[in-house]
Amino acid sequence: MSSPNSLNTSGTEHVAAGAGAVAPHAERLAALRAALAERGVEGFLVPRADEHQGEYVPASAQRLEWLTGFSGSAGMAAVLPATAAVFIDGRYTLQVRNEVDTDLFTPRHLSEEPLSDWLAETMESGQRLGYDPWLHTEDQVRRLEKTLAGFGGELVALADNPLDAVWRDRPAAPQAIVEAHDLRYAGQESAEKRETLGRGLQKDGVAAAVITLPDSIAWLLNVRGGDVERSPLPLSFAVLHADGGVEWFVEAAKLSDGLSRHLGNAVSIEQPGRLGDALDRLGGQGVKVQADPATAARWVFERLRAAGAEIVPGADPCQLPKACKNAVELAGARAAHGRDGAALSRFLHWLDQQMAQGAVVTELAAADRLQDFRAATGELRDLSFDTIAGSGPNGAIVHYRVSEESDRTLEPGGLFLCDSGGQYPDGTTDVTRTVALGEPSQEMRQRFTLVLKGHIALGAARFPPGTSGSQLDSLARYALWQKGLDYDHGTGHGVGSYLNVHEGPQRISKLPNSVALRPGMIVSNEPGYYKTGAYGIRIENLVAVTESPRQAGEEREMLAFETLTLAPIDRRLVDPQLLTAEEADWLDRYHARVRAEIGPQLEGESKAWLEAATAPLQKG
Repeated sequence: MSSPNSLNTSGTEHVAAGAGAVAPHAERLAALRAALAERGVEGFLVPRADEHQGEYVPASAQRLEWLTGFSGSAGMAAVLPATAAVFIDGRYTLQVRNEVDTDLFTPRHLSEEPLSDWLAETMESGQRLGYDPWLHTEDQVRRLEKTLAGFGGELVALADNPLDAVWRDRPAAPQAIVEAHDLRYAGQESAEKRETLGRGLQKDGVAAAVITLPDSIAWLLNVRGGDVERSPLPLSFAVLHADGGVEWFVEAAKLSDGLSRHLGNAVSIEQPGRLGDALDRLGGQGVKVQADPATAARWVFERLRAAGAEIVPGADPCQLPKACKNAVELAGARAAHGRDGAALSRFLHWLDQQMAQGAVVTELAAADRLQDFRAATGELRDLSFDTIAGSGPNGAIVHYRVSEESDRTLEPGGLFLCDSGGQYPDGTTDVTRTVALGEPSQEMRQRFTLVLKGHIALGAARFPPGTSGSQLDSLARYALWQKGLDYDHGTGHGVGSYLNVHEGPQRISKLPNSVALRPGMIVSNEPGYYKTGAYGIRIENLVAVTESPRQAGEEREMLAFETLTLAPIDRRLVDPQLLTAEEADWLDRYHARVRAEIGPQLEGESKAWLEAATAPLQKG
């Protein structure tokens, strides 16, 4: 699944629900404007974010969709008295026009037509732009302040969210149970993690760090929850102290029996509403407090400043150690991918059978059937994201999500792009396979093989320590570039261990990224190609960064990738004449491994199908 930290962010694509579906948004926009007037501001920003700035947000925080109809997982609306706009990235240009009434909200590209330009064009000197300080990070607000200062506007933090005041049927906040994440999956005790990070704070002269990312807290405390779909997160806040103690701000009613014993005496449970009091106490002590301006809400910084704390801007201390999986987590990832690969192989066999028999298979039916195969493992806890099941032109919509309105029948002669994944207690998976539905065209085979060449180039790469994903990104694009082709999303994103399917701080992307790839990091390898209105191609495996054995004569240590995903790559779409001998050998070795590790989990026709699907490539 394409990276949210790359050229584009993850999201979904829908077709229009019809003119009747957008009528409520005119009423909602009018109600919001009335609420803004009551608060003495001319404008307001509505991000697709909650207080934790995570990719997945609960229904109670889906403010952008409620106001505009846009259901993607990244974006922003800006509302002024006489105009409004919705800002999206490149993958949402089709979706936004299908979902949003463009008479109410003008669609704009986040990078090509940024919010800063729109505000400068539409706001007048002296006008006040309101925002909810819980829903914007410190870095975001600083950029906005600079933008408005340039034309005499004023940015105003509002005491309450005016949209919430007019959202009459707003869903309640989630109250899912929080459970312990067993050591056999976590691989390291929470106390050890907390003490290690605490020593790091001590070394920097910092007394405490405020942590607002739910996946960081889940990793730190070895807990998992269910407050949002597709990621096992309890929504909460935490303050990590230099002595390894933690104040955890979470609803006590959500904690499972025995969780307090799991946490130990060094973790105190506090109601979320008491976070402000804790920050006030830190400020009163005149100590250094670390907070991440890239992920923590402006509200946190303002509270600390008001309390007199000395704020130390710094990255969330959990992010890098969380990204570098330990040996137990890596073993769990291998087990999860083996289980997941067998489920995906059963699905691909089933799909081939259905198409050969002339059965009617729709995108929704295919997505449901794949979920059934994963559920049959007995270990599936949830999908890791909504399955992207795109046939024909829907496959060209990068993060398409099938709906009843958009559902297409898989047709012979087309391509079917299926990007999917599962959440298992021992690991998170994310895999994309593009398959031929009958006989593919020569153009399809050529484009697929170019994407495969990039996938192989990245997967087989060796690189020295200190190399970032940005430095490797061109390996995946080179073959496409030579034919005047490219794709407009990142090549790889980090993946959590039974946590977020999109995890930082590492990524593989054209965008600059100074975070070096380190052993234990899991990233996706997913180049693609998309022909608008026709078809899409993506090949995605997850890989783990490993130390590469030093060869004779080599002077430096090198790193490499271990491929975790195990599932056939459709040989019907490969043009062997476009592959070098080394590339063809890579594909044959990969398929031999799939056969050896997945084959024993299959039986009968499915096993025979896998044998044929992973046979050596015919190079003649």
